[in-house]
Amino acid sequence: MSLGETDDTPRAEPQATDDAKAKGRGDHHLRMKDLCAATGLERQAIHFYIQQGLLPPGKKTGRNMAWYSDEHLQRLQLIKKLQHERFLPLKAIKAVLDGRGEAFAPAQHQFLERVRDRLAPELVDRAPRDELVDGEEVCRRAGLEMQDLEEATALGMLGSERGPDGELRIAAGDVWMLETFGEMRRLGFTRELGFTVADVGFYEEAMSRLFREEMRLLSRRLSHLPPEQAAPMIERALPVIHTFLTRYHAQRVRDFFGSL
Repeated sequence: MSLGETDDTPRAEPQATDDAKAKGRGDHHLRMKDLCAATGLERQAIHFYIQQGLLPPGKKTGRNMAWYSDEHLQRLQLIKKLQHERFLPLKAIKAVLDGRGEAFAPAQHQFLERVRDRLAPELVDRAPRDELVDGEEVCRRAGLEMQDLEEATALGMLGSERGPDGELRIAAGDVWMLETFGEMRRLGFTRELGFTVADVGFYEEAMSRLFREEMRLLSRRLSHLPPEQAAPMIERALPVIHTFLTRYHAQRVRDFFGSL
């Protein structure tokens, strides 16, 4: 303690230099406004992606300050492309991002991409997602309420976009999902009985987990094969797997009711 300084004398807090702050940020050199400027996305949209687990949070250096890396920017650009150009629903986008970031090593990604280039067009053709159809008209044909469509969209199950007049348009490739909901409504699974679109959420979660495991298995077991050999194997195996899933589910139903 220096002369003239007492315990009650306020001390100036040490101020970190810009260099010190930068070192603490590592490769996180982008602010939120930089992400917005580079992607054309609103701040609220980016925060929503973080809340939904599509984008990792930034590195916080203060109560209201976070910094982001080039990886954040690249991920945002991919999210925007998948949502606004390919019209993928948010759950599908998250599955894609999880797969890219966690499930596969770079060599496995390269193998799967080479296999994709050799698969039959119907397995990789995403053209229907480039088309948007009137959501209200689809609901009318399927016997659904607009509330059903709004719920499915909010849950991230459908690729969608708001039109200039606020109308909800959905990806043509997702129409089958609403038609399936409509069939369930006609069978008596009505909103009055408490059934909502959210009730099929566990199917989506189970199928997403199943698919991730399938891709991991294929990439581990087949990556040593030439892609031109692996691609037809996968094509021929898919119908067999689909049959197995359907029959196994039916068998579990029979086993359950048979045991009562």
